[in-house]
Amino acid sequence: MVLAIDKPAGMTSHDVVNRVRRIYNEKRVGHAGTLDPFATGVLIVMVGRESTKKSAELMGQDKEYLATLKLGYTSDSYDRDGEIVVGNTEKIPSRDDIQNTIQQYIGEIDQIPPMHSAIKINGQKLYKLARQGKTIDRPPRRVRIEEIEIIAYQYPLVTIRVACGSGTYIRSLARDIGQDLVVGAYLEELRRTKSGAYHESDLVTLEDLQAQKNL
Repeated sequence: MVLAIDKPAGMTSHDVVNRVRRIYNEKRVGHAGTLDPFATGVLIVMVGRESTKKSAELMGQDKEYLATLKLGYTSDSYDRDGEIVVGNTEKIPSRDDIQNTIQQYIGEIDQIPPMHSAIKINGQKLYKLARQGKTIDRPPRRVRIEEIEIIAYQYPLVTIRVACGSGTYIRSLARDIGQDLVVGAYLEELRRTKSGAYHESDLVTLEDLQAQKNL
């Protein structure tokens, strides 16, 4: 069984997996593509031996996001959960400035993963090093962005829609856009609206699943 869970803010992807394990009393449960704790939206969860075999296939599919960036500030984690520092709040980018900047990211780009990520380098997870106050060089990763567009803009918040390939860090994208605009930016909100063939219209909540099991 493959479920498209509407991950709530405040839970890790692993928290969601553990909740599904309890609901279905099934040990073999996994997810296809981590969402950060503050993020919401489509989290693909596989239940049972046969479904979990599809993990790599489901994880490698394209994704789509709605991302809200806060301009004029930076964060060491590139998102709202990090240490926030005031950047350049004197310059207010125009909508055209932002449009011209984001268009440069369409196609294949090299992206440096944030230190606050689960990627392993030399056998160590980056986020564990970050918690120790350490920063190490991270080799860039080639990722693909199919579409990127402005949905709403009222300074200091700009919301963009991003359609991209697997492995794209929206946090890194937010940080890079802020650097290019010379004002700084971090990710204030993130919602995954699509993962492969699964859309928001396919979502179920954890409460829905629990209620169905209780019937």
